[in-house]
Amino acid sequence: MVTYLYWAAVIALVVLSLFVGSRLGSLKFGAIAAAIFFVTGWLAYYFHYEQVFVKRFGGVMRISVPEGHRHIGATWKEDNLWIENYDPKTNQCIFTEYSKGNILEGRVIIRDCNPLIGQPTPRP
Repeated sequence: MVTYLYWAAVIALVVLSLFVGSRLGSLKFGAIAAAIFFVTGWLAYYFHYEQVFVKRFGGVMRISVPEGHRHIGATWKEDNLWIENYDPKTNQCIFTEYSKGNILEGRVIIRDCNPLIGQPTPRP
């Protein structure tokens, strides 16, 4: 819901700048201002607000599991999302970080992980 409100505000600024530009007799400057508002809003969303909205306000974010991998879990560390997948071909657990704007992404690989094979339970 917050994401929709954010984009409604960005679009309102774009339309308002076009309207004001046309009323002042310079649609060219209105279009330039509208482009600046749109690009700034898009960059701010992609590089900062997307994960903040998802984590704090219940937004929507889509991430796909690589083909051949099995998803194990996901967790938040501050505002960054960490996803754990298992690759049965290489027997590795792969932790992947999704940071704001995907600028600084971490990856941790654990070899010989075998999380999906059940451990034998000791009998009393």
